[in-house]
Amino acid sequence: MSGSVTPPERPLVHVYDAAYAGVPNWDIGRPQRAFVRLLDAGLVRSPVLDVGCGTGELSLLLARQGYDVLGVDLSPLAIRQATEKARWRRISAQFLVWDALDLSRFRAAGLSFQTVVDSAMFHVLGDHERDLFVAGLGDVVRPGGLYCVLGDARAGEGEIYGLTPDELRTRFENAGGWEVAFEFRTVFERRWSSNPAYFVGVQRQ
Repeated sequence: MSGSVTPPERPLVHVYDAAYAGVPNWDIGRPQRAFVRLLDAGLVRSPVLDVGCGTGELSLLLARQGYDVLGVDLSPLAIRQATEKARWRRISAQFLVWDALDLSRFRAAGLSFQTVVDSAMFHVLGDHERDLFVAGLGDVVRPGGLYCVLGDARAGEGEIYGLTPDELRTRFENAGGWEVAFEFRTVFERRWSSNPAYFVGVQRQ
């Protein structure tokens, strides 16, 4: 399914393409440790959707472990780099340029997932975008499936950047049919620093 067909692009496409022309601070050359622990705990089930996959390190780890993985990202340059990594490492992960706010179109194509992993995508979305994304997850996550998100902890009241477990609980409860399965404090690692973060799993009922 690798490719570069995308729904009408958002302005952020150019921002992320510019970032991936170099090496973004958030691209540490390996998956975040929280997702390695998730894998070790046996909580990942195929098929897996990796939203905001960037250059694909998390998707590639999961595919190397035998999971059926599709990584999606707004940035054509990031997807090109992820596809090249998969080819050179001989790993059968699939990558597609796609807007994670348009997940419902996957349902129309007959695609659904047991696990959705999100390494620092949700925490950059705006308020309305977060509701759109949660609605889209409801269309593509199978009953019993798990959405797992890592993101920077929100710094203060009134801010939208970052996330909190309470916010996720409220948004998913409002959407209906979801329940928080786990939540814990951790860190989000960057190339030269790390931030306080939350890792939260929400299960489809």
